Amino acid sequence: MQVNHVSLTISAVQAAQYPTDERPEVAFVGRSNVGKSSLINRLINRKSMARTSSVPGKTQTLNFYDIESLLYFVDVPGYGYAKVSKTARAKFATMIEEYLTTRQTLRGVVQLVDSRHEPSDDDISMYQYLKYYKIPVLVVATKADKIGKSKYAATTRRIQKALDFNQVDTLVLFSAETGMGQESVWQWLEQQTKE
Repeated sequence: MQVNHVSLTISAVQAAQYPTDERPEVAFVGRSNVGKSSLINRLINRKSMARTSSVPGKTQTLNFYDIESLLYFVDVPGYGYAKVSKTARAKFATMIEEYLTTRQTLRGVVQLVDSRHEPSDDDISMYQYLKYYKIPVLVVATKADKIGKSKYAATTRRIQKALDFNQVDTLVLFSAETGMGQESVWQWLEQQTKE
C-alpha cells in the first residue's frame, strides 16, 4: 500500500479513549527495543512518525495511527523491560490485555521478535496468549540484515520451534534498513483488514 496520509489520532491509556469510528485495527507488540517504531515507520514510509528511542520502555500508551483513513496501526507498549517499575508493568499489562481481548475492531497482531536472538520467555508467552485468544498473528523477525542470507532458513526454523509455531501463522524476516520483508508484511495487513 502506498501511504500518503498518516496521523497520530490518540495516545490512549483506557478504552474510553479509543477511536469510535469502527475502522479495522492492527496492533504491533514486542519487547522494548525490538524495532516496533522502525517497522511502523518503514511501512508508512516516514522517518519518525512512530517515535524510535534509544531508551527502552519509552512507549507507555496505546498509540493509534490513522493510516489513509482506512485503518489504524496501534503501537503497544514494549514488554519485558526491567527498569520500568513493577507497578507500571502491571498497569501496562492490564491496559494491553484489556485492549487485546475486548477490542472488536482488532483484526490481528504483528508480533516482533529479534532475529539475532532466541525468542525470550516474554515473546513465547505473548505468542501463546495470542493463540489462546484466537487472535490472528504475524510474527516479524526484525534486524534480519544483521544475520546474513545463509542463516535465514535456520533462523526461521529456530524462531518457529521456540514459539511452538502454529502452521496457519506466517513468519516474515524483516529489515528496517533495507526494507526486506516489507511487502510481505503489507500483504498480511491488507488481507486482515479488508472488509
